[in-house]
Amino acid sequence: MLVVMMNDQLLSHTVVCKNCLMADQQGEPRFRGGRLTCGRSLTKLQEGQPQQYECQMGFTIADIN
Repeated sequence: MLVVMMNDQLLSHTVVCKNCLMADQQGEPRFRGGRLTCGRSLTKLQEGQPQQYECQMGFTIADIN
């Protein structure tokens, strides 16, 4: 599940991505094959952390299970 991280809170990607020009036709982030294609991968700070991305709009997005 993708979440948007903002300061001290987590937001559902549906709140942010539905208005993004980079989202697909359903307002979902372009997440294909385990990669966020509408952003860039960030380096993991520690082992065991979820994969994080920076989207084109500048938000940090994490792939949590």
